[in-house]
Amino acid sequence: MNGESTQDEAFRKEVRAFLRAELTPDLKKAGARMTSVYADHLASMEWQRILHAKGWAAPAWPVEYGGAGWSARQRHIYESERVKAGAPPVSPMGIKMAGPAIIGFGTEEQKSFFLPRMLSGEHFWCQGYSEPQAGSDLAALQMSARRDGDDFVCNGSKIWTTHANEANWMFCLVRTTRAERKQQGITFLLIDMTTPGIEVQPITMLSGEWIQNQVFFDNVRVPVANVLGEVDRGWTVAKYLLDFERGSSAYAPALKAALDTLRGNLAQAAGQPSDALHRRLDEFAVQIEVLDALEMEILGKLASGAPTGTDASMMKILGTELEQRFTELQLEAAGPLSRAWQPGVSAPGGKVLTYPMPIADYCSDAPWEAVAPLRYLNERAGTIYAGTNEIQRNIIAKAEFGL
Repeated sequence: MNGESTQDEAFRKEVRAFLRAELTPDLKKAGARMTSVYADHLASMEWQRILHAKGWAAPAWPVEYGGAGWSARQRHIYESERVKAGAPPVSPMGIKMAGPAIIGFGTEEQKSFFLPRMLSGEHFWCQGYSEPQAGSDLAALQMSARRDGDDFVCNGSKIWTTHANEANWMFCLVRTTRAERKQQGITFLLIDMTTPGIEVQPITMLSGEWIQNQVFFDNVRVPVANVLGEVDRGWTVAKYLLDFERGSSAYAPALKAALDTLRGNLAQAAGQPSDALHRRLDEFAVQIEVLDALEMEILGKLASGAPTGTDASMMKILGTELEQRFTELQLEAAGPLSRAWQPGVSAPGGKVLTYPMPIADYCSDAPWEAVAPLRYLNERAGTIYAGTNEIQRNIIAKAEFGL
C-alpha cells in the first residue's frame, strides 16, 4: 500500500494469509452480526484462543510478557485487516486495559500469575469503576475497602459493569481513605469474582441484551496482595488505564469497512436508495478520511515516541460520534423493515433477556436490516462510556486552552 515500507507490506500479507486460514464461517457471522462493540462471547473467546496459539492475542504487550510486541503501525495494519476480513474483536477489558495496567504497575508475582491466564482466556475480566452516584465524576466513588489484617473488606456496588456476568475477575477502584481531595484515598484492587459476598444483577439494555450489570459487594474479603500499585494511590493507575480505554483503538478502519459493507448491501437490495442517502454516505466517507488522517498522525507520534497529549480525548470524541452517525445512516438505509425488533438474527454481545419472536419469523430480507436498529440503540452509549464526551471536551479545554 502507498507509504508502506517493504516490512509493512510483508506484515500485511502475513496478516491477510492468517485471517484467510483461520477465520471460520461462524466467526465471520459473529463479526458481521454484532449489535454493539462486543462480539458474541463464545465467538470472541474462540477467536482469542486462535490468536493466542499464534502469539497474536496481545498485539501491544511486550514479547517478554507473552505479547506480540508489534509497533504502532503493525497494530494499525492488523486492525485494518481484521475488520475488513470480518473477524470478531477480542474483549478489551483484560488484554487492552487490565493487562497494560498490570504490566505497568504490577509486582512480578502479579504479572506471572495474571498475564498468562489473561492471554489464554482462563481469566475473563470486567471493570469495576462506575457507581450509582459516581459516573462521569468517577473520583466521587464510595465503595469502601476497610483493612482487616491481610485483607480488605469491601462493601458497596458498581454499575454498568460490562460482562460481569461472564467475568471471573474484576479490576476495581475502591475507597480506602477519606482525604481532602476525592482523587486521594482510592485504591486499585484485583478481585476474584467467585469470592463470597458478590452478587451480579443484570441491567437490560435498550436492545434487550444482558451485557451490563450492577454488582453488589457485601463484606467481600480481598487479599492486600491484590492491590495494584500503592494503597490510596489507585487514581494514578486508573488514569493510566483510561488512556488505553479511550485511545488504544483506531476508529477509522472499522468505519471504512462498515461503510463499504453497507454500500454493498444497498447495491444488492431490491429497491434503490435515494440520491439524498447516497450524498450523506459520500459525506460520511469524507469524514472517515479526515478521521483516518488524524489517526495516522497520532500513529506517527506513537512510532517516534513523541507525546500525544490530549489526542486520546480528541479521538474518543470524534470516533464515538462518527460511530453513532453511522448507525443513523445504517438505520435509514435499512428502511421500514428495520423497525421490527429482531434479535434472533443477530450475534449479540450477551444473552437476550426478552425474546418474543422466533428466529424463523423475522421480517427482513437480509440480516443487516435486522441488526441495524440494535446497533443504533446500543451505540447511544458510545459517547458516555470511558468518560463522557462532555468530560473529554473539558479535558481538552483545560489542557490546550487553559480554560
